[in-house]
Amino acid sequence: MRPISLGFVLTFIAAILAAGFGGWLGASKVSERRHSATVHNLLLQDIKTTPEQDERLKVLEGEYESLRKRREAELRMANAELAAAILKGHAYTPEVQAAVERFHHAMGEFQKETIVHVLEMRAVLNPEQAARLDKRVSEALTTQEP
Repeated sequence: MRPISLGFVLTFIAAILAAGFGGWLGASKVSERRHSATVHNLLLQDIKTTPEQDERLKVLEGEYESLRKRREAELRMANAELAAAILKGHAYTPEVQAAVERFHHAMGEFQKETIVHVLEMRAVLNPEQAARLDKRVSEALTTQEP
C-alpha cells in the first residue's frame, strides 16, 4: 500500500473547505433573505394598503412561501451534490460541472419566480403604491452591497 502524499492530503482538505464554503455561502444568502424579512414585508413596508389589498397580498405571500421552501430545499440538495462531486473527483469533473449547473438552474428559477411574485404583488396596488414599490425594487436591485 502506498503512503498518502502530502499533496493529496492538502488537495483533499482544500476540496472539503471549498465545498463547505460554497455550501455555506449559498445557504447563508438564501437563509439571510428568508430570516431578515419576507419579500412582502421588505418591499411593502410603509406602503399603506387597504384591507382588501392586504387579503389579496396575504394569499400571494402564502403561495410564494410554499414555493420558496421548495426552492431552498432544492438549492440545499444541489449544494450537497456539489460537495460530494468535489470530494469524489478532487477536480472540476463532469460531475462537478453538472452539480454546478443544477445549482445555477435552481437559483435562476427561484429568481424568476421571485420576480413574478413581485409583479403579482404590484398588480394589487394602486398607481401611487406601485410607484413606491417600483422605487424599492430598483433600489434593492442596484444596491452595491457584497
